[in-house]
Amino acid sequence: MAGIEHRQVESEEAGMRLDRWFKVHFPGLGFGPLQKLLRSGQVRVDGGRAKSDMRIQPGQMIRIPPMGIDANVKTGPIAGRDLKHSPDGELLSRMLLHEDAKVIVLNKPAGIAVQGGSGINRHIDKMLEAWTSPKGEKPRLVHRLDRDTSGVLVIARTRGAAQQLTAAFRERDTKKTYWALVKGVPRKRDDRISTWLVKEQTPDGDRMRICQHGEDGADHAVSYYRVLEQAGQNFAWLEMEPYTGRTHQLRVHAVHIGHPILGDPKYFEADTNWDFPGGMQNKLHLHARHIDIPHPNGGRLKITAPMPQHMVQSWNLLGFDMANGERLDD
Repeated sequence: MAGIEHRQVESEEAGMRLDRWFKVHFPGLGFGPLQKLLRSGQVRVDGGRAKSDMRIQPGQMIRIPPMGIDANVKTGPIAGRDLKHSPDGELLSRMLLHEDAKVIVLNKPAGIAVQGGSGINRHIDKMLEAWTSPKGEKPRLVHRLDRDTSGVLVIARTRGAAQQLTAAFRERDTKKTYWALVKGVPRKRDDRISTWLVKEQTPDGDRMRICQHGEDGADHAVSYYRVLEQAGQNFAWLEMEPYTGRTHQLRVHAVHIGHPILGDPKYFEADTNWDFPGGMQNKLHLHARHIDIPHPNGGRLKITAPMPQHMVQSWNLLGFDMANGERLDD
């Protein structure tokens, strides 16, 4: 830097520690040199001396002296950017449904985990490092999808947007709609499912089971469904909406009503004389089709994700008419 610079604190940086702010904007500046600049008064906030643990607020002006290092110039999203040297960025770009200054929406493929865990080396959260902003901010997850579930995944571009979007999920000011293909046809064309769920450890990993109210670790789970179309009495296309957001909730609730989701590796237990239909891929037929969520800038964001190929193949095989579910896209 050639001379003294003044930078204004942005809205999404509210409450950030001053030393963290410098790490984001000037990653080449070490802890010791920053402390020296603070002690000597060369770094100031709104004209006054400051300490490294000071919490900064939007609109404040930070005085930055000549430091002999460059500001953070990392590149990040998204559409149209040259990402040929970033396999993760390129893959994410193919998933992209929507992007603006605050929000990214992906169509997550089945089989890719959202977060890391035992034996998981590649996942969305790690891939998002490829889209770190010029200020050093990595996009943040605000909700989850199961590894085998495809569809709409909302991601925050900034810390402030993450707080608002997370609050919208927590306060249930969102509507998530899933499409599922289940074995058999529910007797009721639409219904509410209400149970208690508890997580248990199994040799195949975590598994949810229906339990009694009051059991240690039990959480209440509520889902809604309606039958959009059926193929005889063999299969039904369900529109499912989770009111709560418990792990594997829709998958367990489908089993609970006696109609497990096709291709579910954890919860589908077929009769001994039942074979997976020919022409269908044995993959989980559950897709996060649509989301309606408040946008951090106001208004609502409504996004629909195209179905994965294995579900398109099954829909075609069964002769389902996509128009029966398209009211979501209005």
